[in-house]
Amino acid sequence: MLELDVLFEPFVDEAYDALDNADKMAFQKLLACEDPDLFAWFMGHKECEDAELNRIVQIILNRVKAS
Repeated sequence: MLELDVLFEPFVDEAYDALDNADKMAFQKLLACEDPDLFAWFMGHKECEDAELNRIVQIILNRVKAS
């Protein structure tokens, strides 16, 4: 999904390396999720119930908001 690429590509290029190992693993787990779920979480239509995944979603969203 293009909308997800717009979020993920800059994050990987600019912020991924600064994550600790647990957050890097959570990001990898996030990438395995279905696009419709990812879209719903990032657009605020639904909250991710997995705390680990929700944390990385929030890290990415906060980075986007700060830009």
